[in-house]
Amino acid sequence: MASTYTPLGIELMATGENAGTWGTKTNTNWSIIEQYTGGYSAKSIAGGAQTTALTIVDGNTTGTGQFRMIEFTGSITGKQNVRIPLDVETFYMLRNSTSGAHEVEFEYISGSGTSATFSATDKGDKLVFATANDGSNPDIKDLSIGTTSAAGSTGQVQVNNAGAFAGIAEGTSGFVLTSNGSGAAPTMQAPAVSVGKAIAMAIVFG
Repeated sequence: MASTYTPLGIELMATGENAGTWGTKTNTNWSIIEQYTGGYSAKSIAGGAQTTALTIVDGNTTGTGQFRMIEFTGSITGKQNVRIPLDVETFYMLRNSTSGAHEVEFEYISGSGTSATFSATDKGDKLVFATANDGSNPDIKDLSIGTTSAAGSTGQVQVNNAGAFAGIAEGTSGFVLTSNGSGAAPTMQAPAVSVGKAIAMAIVFG
């Protein structure tokens, strides 16, 4: 029986096979595992609209898709589609360091499964999971690590506004953050009782 290979290229040696080369092949397997657990690769996708296939090379460390972190580089002048084989199941840390305002889409080589896309202006990072959850139409799950900065300006309060940060205007000195009770964003309002009245009431009523 001949060796077989996992979807990530690791050689599964049959009993009694590879006499005299078992050590070398095992060391290669360990190197592949090391690449998947902590390896980094810069991959140029420079050029116009195109598809770049990341490869898995059985029993070898030369595959372009056999790294934990992949940084996309180069000047792009059109949308880029970066694809992996259908049976790959792992997670990737991706960085879009390309120049040029065009989308970079990370997906399986074929099928109608979901993908993860860097927008034309997104030169950031993504954590994605290649699920291999279907033989023909597997999904790429975007586990985005959230690099969006808080909105607004210095001194403003940040609130959740429809799932994104938004800044609330500070208002006049002494204003307090007040909820309107309807699920809308709170606003800065003058306090119902002034500081002076509050002190006077405290003196009178203890």
